Amino acid sequence: MFFSRYAEQVTMLVRGSGLKKGMSQYLVNQISTTPNIDVLTHSGVAEVHGAERLESIEIKSSKTGASEAVPAAALFLFIGARPHTEFLNDSIARNDAGFVLTGPDLFENGQRPKAWSLQRDPFILETSVPRIFAVGDVR
Repeated sequence: MFFSRYAEQVTMLVRGSGLKKGMSQYLVNQISTTPNIDVLTHSGVAEVHGAERLESIEIKSSKTGASEAVPAAALFLFIGARPHTEFLNDSIARNDAGFVLTGPDLFENGQRPKAWSLQRDPFILETSVPRIFAVGDVR
């Protein structure tokens, strides 16, 4: 997301079938609605080319084996993320990847969390436990 504010085009290569498995939903939503970000799944960097600086990257599909050279001025690696929320007990709702659910992501079928004790909806960064909030990459 950060790079998309400064770059004309950002291409994300995902080795797997998508972003949802290892990334929080709010970030998946942001990426999918940002017009200058393309996500290529089942893809990786096969080669980089350039004389004095990076000029192009060869992207290879792990599904088809096909390669394509695309112009590039920069390459940034991000090998994955884990939220490190194992220490939380089951009272704090998390998704299958371990990211803490907050605010609207807590709702199931339009209903507040079962253990929600307040007469209001959870605030945007509020966890499944009233008055406990989560921010940053654990979400």
